[in-house]
Amino acid sequence: MTIDNIRLSQAARDQLITLKRRTGVATWNVLCRWAFCRSLAEPAPPPALQLTLDSNIEMSWKVFAGDYGDIYWGLLRFRCHADGRSLDDETLATQFRLHLHRGIGYLVGDPRVTDVVGLAGIGLSDDPAA
Repeated sequence: MTIDNIRLSQAARDQLITLKRRTGVATWNVLCRWAFCRSLAEPAPPPALQLTLDSNIEMSWKVFAGDYGDIYWGLLRFRCHADGRSLDDETLATQFRLHLHRGIGYLVGDPRVTDVVGLAGIGLSDDPAA
């Protein structure tokens, strides 16, 4: 595994602040886990964007993933393989950042995410965009 530290853009930081306020989820890492999984649930790959990682939010992979690091890493590798992407360290790290940022944007823009129940409800839906 090659992702040691995760840094976010200022826009993602601002969106996470909004999500924390809406949901009452107090920690960045939990919201980031939801965001990453939400993006993975989207059939289309994330657009190739040049991210500016300019916020003061930084966390280690261990903080992001907790005891489930191998599972999140496996999900990322599986998704990259399914999308026809290389499984080299640089590609995996880039795709992780793209999925994380896209997922944060999806969560903050989802009208169902007005509280923690709405956030949890996303995981119960068969269609992540519904």
